[in-house]
Parts: sequence; C-alpha cells; structure tokens
Amino acid sequence: MLNKDFALDQKSISLLSTRGITLEKIKEQIDESFDLFLELSRAQGLEIVKRKGHYFFQTKFTKLEDAEFCIVDIETNGSKIDKHQIIEIAALKIKNHKIIDRFESLVHTKEINEHIVEITGITAQDTKNAPSLKEVLKEFRLFLGDAVFVAHDVKFDYTFISKSLEKVGLEPLLNRSVCSLALAERTLSVYKYGLSYMNDFYNLNPNATHHRAMSDVITTYKLFELSLAKMQESINNVEDLIKFSKEAPRLKRPKFDPLLDV
Repeated sequence: MLNKDFALDQKSISLLSTRGITLEKIKEQIDESFDLFLELSRAQGLEIVKRKGHYFFQTKFTKLEDAEFCIVDIETNGSKIDKHQIIEIAALKIKNHKIIDRFESLVHTKEINEHIVEITGITAQDTKNAPSLKEVLKEFRLFLGDAVFVAHDVKFDYTFISKSLEKVGLEPLLNRSVCSLALAERTLSVYKYGLSYMNDFYNLNPNATHHRAMSDVITTYKLFELSLAKMQESINNVEDLIKFSKEAPRLKRPKFDPLLDV
C-alpha cells in the first residue's frame, strides 16, 4: 500500500517493485529535485535505491530474513477519520522471526462512547494522563522507520494512522505493507479469517484480550509467522511476499465451522 499522495503513478509504483524505473520517468512526475524526492520518501518510510541504471524499492532486494516487519494494531473511538481518533496503538518490530522492539501507548482523548468502551474496555479516564495524539504519532513514526507495515486488514490501520499523521501536521506514511488477513487467506484454509476466530482455531495467543492493541498485535504476529511457515511459494524478497499476499489464489474454505463441533 502506498498513500495516494505519493508523487508517482501506479504504473511507476509497479515498476519500482518489479523491473525498475528510469531516472527520466521519475523526473517527469515530481515537482521537487530528485535528491529531495528521495529524501522525502525516505523520511516517510520508503527507501528507493539504484541498481544497474534503474531505480527500485529497497524491499525488492531485501530477503525476508533481513527485513524488519512492524506488526501494528490500533484502537479508535470510531471508524471515521474526520470525526474520530486513535485511542491506543501498539506495535512489535520483527526481524528473522524474532521480536527486536516494541511500542505501546494509550492516546489522550476527551470522549469515548459507551459502545467503544464495551468493546475495548478503554475509558476516557484511562487516557487522562496519556500523551497527545501528535506526541504518540511522532514517537510511533520514529519507531516504524522504514519497516514493512503489517496488520490484520491492513488498509484500516495503515490509512487511519497515515491520515492521523496528516491531521496533526505530519507527513503521511509511504511504508511498504503486508496484510496478514490476505496472507492467511493464501496459506491457511480456515472457516473464518477474523483475528479472534483465527486465534481460537490455532490458539495463537492463549492470553488474548481481543480489541486491546498489544494483545491483537501479539496474535497477529503469531498468525503472520504461521502463514510464513505454511507458505509453499518460493519467496526471495519482501516484494515477492507483497505480491504473493495480493495475487496468489485464495485457499478453499471449509464448508462448515469445525469449532462448532468441539
């Protein structure tokens, strides 16, 4: 996933992740100098490199064991970015199947409606002494760096965070991303692919508290690792993984819920 504000068109993005693109083609689409374009992209989590006269995403050459994946989950006080905000964010940074760093914070908010409180257990009082949204997002942005952003149904978390960054006056995300739900659909044959169901089916996180950010991050991490272990395709680099998660055939689901027979 790339933010829609990225300077290059979809064809160029595809070339950056596959065969590469020439300097001339990039310059045709950017308003700033090329060096500034590279610097701004890097600051937003997207490293672009030159190989044999063409430019590529660095992830095209990053083997899975060398890649940093950032497993992310957010809780919000509503689903609409123009009306609502993040109230909790958590992340684990993974490299070569091991946790190398973690991030977790509540976010100060004045109001959380009863429905959200029932789902998350988070009240406005709980966030009274938490840092502001801008403070938390600045810290998270530094934590994320240029890691590959991973989440269950990644579009929601990625877009909400990216738009939230813009709301507080910061630049949106450009990090490469992988959807753990889409990856699971192509590696695991399960009746449902919701995170809670997957956790029940595979016992990924025995101490899970669903709809709390770090708990869901841990569950997603375990699911991501399971999907990687079950993957039959030969994956050479991060871009191969991204392509597989989007284009590989989905596995056939069972017709009946096996958990109902337990």
